[in-house]
Parts: sequence; C-alpha cells; structure tokens
Amino acid sequence: MSPRRNRPRGGPERAADAPHEGGGGDRYGLERAENWQGEEWAVRTVSGGAAAKHYRCPGCDQEIPPGVPHLVAWPQYGGGVEDRRHWHKACWNAKDRRSARLQRSRNAPRY
Repeated sequence: MSPRRNRPRGGPERAADAPHEGGGGDRYGLERAENWQGEEWAVRTVSGGAAAKHYRCPGCDQEIPPGVPHLVAWPQYGGGVEDRRHWHKACWNAKDRRSARLQRSRNAPRY
C-alpha cells in the first residue's frame, strides 16, 4: 500500500494557475457599496477565521464574539478607521426595519 498524498497532484504549471491563498487581501471578503440614510457605505464581510476581537453590533447592541462571521460598514467618503462599525449580517439587513436603539435604565418604563 502506498502512503497517502497530502499535496495536490500536478506540476509547477498547475500551482501557478491556482489562486493565491493565505494572502492579506484574501483574508477579508469583497467590498461593496450600499446606500443607507442618503449616504454611501462601504460594506465588507469578515469570515469567522478573520474575526479575532470582540465587537459590539450597533443594530442589536449585542456582542459579536471572536470567530463569528459578520460585516464591517463605514461611510464611503470621509470615513476613517474610527468610523468602522461591525454588524451582525442579519442586523445590517434589518437596519431599515428597526427603530432607534435607546439606552434605558432597568427601571425605565417602555412606552
């Protein structure tokens, strides 16, 4: 019995045709532009493997733990690193259907 092959079959010409893996640009998803509240937003998906920190979703005010796929959105023009917000994908898709998130104390009435 021959040993198992752990590398793809093919010569150097096949390796040159394969897409580059593990590069910095491949770590994050494709960037797209969306229009929200009259402003252009750049939106990028982040895979679970690339999510390494805790973030707070502005849509639901819940924590996004490391390893959970999510979206990063920021204003397309005039937005810097400090303007980036990490959203759950469902929260970003429902942002137009949600009301403003008000911070209430525990004893505040809900009316």
